[in-house]
Amino acid sequence: MAYTTINKSTDYFNTKLYTGDNANNRQISLDFSPDFTWIKGRNVGYSHILFDRVRTNANYLLSNSDQAEQDGSSSLGWTNTGCTTNSFTIDKGSNGSINNSGDTYVAWNWLAGGTGSTNYDGSITSTVSANTTAGFSIVSWTGSGADATIGHGLSSAPTIYIVKNRSDASDWRVGQVLTSSNNMTNGNGYYMELNDSKASTNPGSATTWGSTPTAPTSSVFTVGSNNAHNGSGDNMIAYCFHSVEGYSKMGSYTGNGNADGTFVYTGFKPAVIIAKLSSGVSDWRIYDNKRLGYNVDNNPLRINDNRAEETDDNIDFLSNGFKWRTTDSALNGSGSTYIYMAFASAPLVGTNNIPATAR
Repeated sequence: MAYTTINKSTDYFNTKLYTGDNANNRQISLDFSPDFTWIKGRNVGYSHILFDRVRTNANYLLSNSDQAEQDGSSSLGWTNTGCTTNSFTIDKGSNGSINNSGDTYVAWNWLAGGTGSTNYDGSITSTVSANTTAGFSIVSWTGSGADATIGHGLSSAPTIYIVKNRSDASDWRVGQVLTSSNNMTNGNGYYMELNDSKASTNPGSATTWGSTPTAPTSSVFTVGSNNAHNGSGDNMIAYCFHSVEGYSKMGSYTGNGNADGTFVYTGFKPAVIIAKLSSGVSDWRIYDNKRLGYNVDNNPLRINDNRAEETDDNIDFLSNGFKWRTTDSALNGSGSTYIYMAFASAPLVGTNNIPATAR
């Protein structure tokens, strides 16, 4: 049985559905004041819109684009107050990406540590908003264009960290230390791109995660000279995650190519699952337990694509993990390697002794 000190997962992560109304000063309620909010239009082909409180509240990034950071206060309708007490606030904007009348939206929200504080653990001083209980931090720094270490503020080494150059049009970089190959470990510089479907890639140079690629530690992660990771004089951002028993799981699995597919144990009932084939080319997919769906019909969105929500019969959400119900090579190809991130709806068993059930 999994044990966790986080009995109420919605105090740290929450999925929220809403329908746009084209109104100003609209508050979307949560159980906490989010520090990282990720919004996607479900019924239309809007981009994925990412906000966080370490950057200014009105600035956004797109997970499906290499675009530099933009100001969303007028075009999108993300207010300058942004995340407020137990809610986030939106306006009507001009392009409808987060509040167009009649359109349906999903917002995934994480609690970090507010607007951040100065961290001196790395060779470059960073600003860090960290939640050590939930294993999540938001990190910003000014790039040096050379090998450097960056303090991340967590109590354990991140196992997935997602980096973006905010100043330039540059691909997102994802480092992971979850798989036995195609990963970012000491001496091994593989990365994936959040805005692209490409397989885990080793650039064969010293520009990715340092001249000698170095795995994250409990205090820092390493970046090299590549503009996407550490552009000289550029504003950078990273989202860092590690597993927390009973609340979150960063992991990998090997597909079996069978419709009675691979079961992945997490130790909790998932609220959201993000999965990507690391050994080959395939889109990033995100599933959650709030949008229309039921086992086995849970609906995905594609993180590196702006397409609307799809209807697939691919996955079961269970009390202690998830199970694939597909032979699709993007999710369960025989012998293929995948990484995933999962956050809990409820622990399998918490200190309140209330057991989770399948969806």
